[in-house]
Amino acid sequence: MNVNDFDFDLPEEQIAQTPLANRSDSRLMVLNRENQKIDHKYFYHIIDYLQPGDCLVLNNTKVLPARLFGQKEDTGGKVEVLLLTQQEGDDWEVLVKPAKKVKIGTRLSFGDGRLKAVCIGIKEHGGREIRFEYDGIFLEVLDQLGEMPLPPYIKEQLDDRDRYQTVYAEEAGSAAAPTAGLHFTEELLEQIKAKGVHIANITLHVGLGTFRPVQVDNIEEHDMHAEFYQMNQETADLLNQVKSDGHKIVAVGTTSVRTLETIARDENGVFKEKSGWTDIFIYPPYKFKAIDAMITNFHLPKSTLIMLVSAFSTKDFILKAYQEAVVEKYRFFSFGDAMLIL
Repeated sequence: MNVNDFDFDLPEEQIAQTPLANRSDSRLMVLNRENQKIDHKYFYHIIDYLQPGDCLVLNNTKVLPARLFGQKEDTGGKVEVLLLTQQEGDDWEVLVKPAKKVKIGTRLSFGDGRLKAVCIGIKEHGGREIRFEYDGIFLEVLDQLGEMPLPPYIKEQLDDRDRYQTVYAEEAGSAAAPTAGLHFTEELLEQIKAKGVHIANITLHVGLGTFRPVQVDNIEEHDMHAEFYQMNQETADLLNQVKSDGHKIVAVGTTSVRTLETIARDENGVFKEKSGWTDIFIYPPYKFKAIDAMITNFHLPKSTLIMLVSAFSTKDFILKAYQEAVVEKYRFFSFGDAMLIL
């Protein structure tokens, strides 16, 4: 398939720049794959589409304040560092601006020297491998000095960094938020539990590859980024039981989808305790093995995420829904509105 098959026109003013005051006041577009019907609701109506015995699967990853501003120790030149993936110990793969100025051996300083680093390797696409030096606990130092790594299409400053974090975030390690989960409040989750709906947690640490554009015409030639995931035995047992009982597994976000489908693919449709790196690339036609419904945000044109969503439904139905979302003035991308695909 050609990448241009997944393109659509979006007015810039519909790219959400700030989160709503109340998370669950986002709008919710409900797509029924069976009858091709589209309904317009609000996110707090999500509970009406979940039945007792179903299971809502959340990605409990936590976004690191992964953007650091510092300088080169030798020249004082300004640098921006974006943490991507922890390698071993204090070694990290990062993106650096300006990358050309940071060579192997270049020393960097952040926060008046409270955090230092040295470049120890050069990666593809402007990436670098650096080794941090610090006193104390790294995540505490990072929490003091780092900023939230908002996507490049968000130009506004974020007043409350917790708004780029789900209310159930636990496992630190992401360079971007699993944004479909941003709509849930603690109160809404409690109401869902009280209805008899199971809630399960998995973890997938979101990398910046999520925002990397597809740069080939034939999508089958796209090199998908890899991300770390894990599922514990308790979650695996619950999901297997839900499937066995004939209830639905509802994935919150494409990151949950990729984790569930990776494990189901590797284990012949069975869920097991597992961790590792997944580079699964889901695009039409793909036979889903794990999920029955999906909650997701509205994604960028020609992105791997809109391809995944199109595989779960059909490309034509998804693009029709996106066109209707534009007409109905939905808010798009990370701080935007949501979609439920049944």
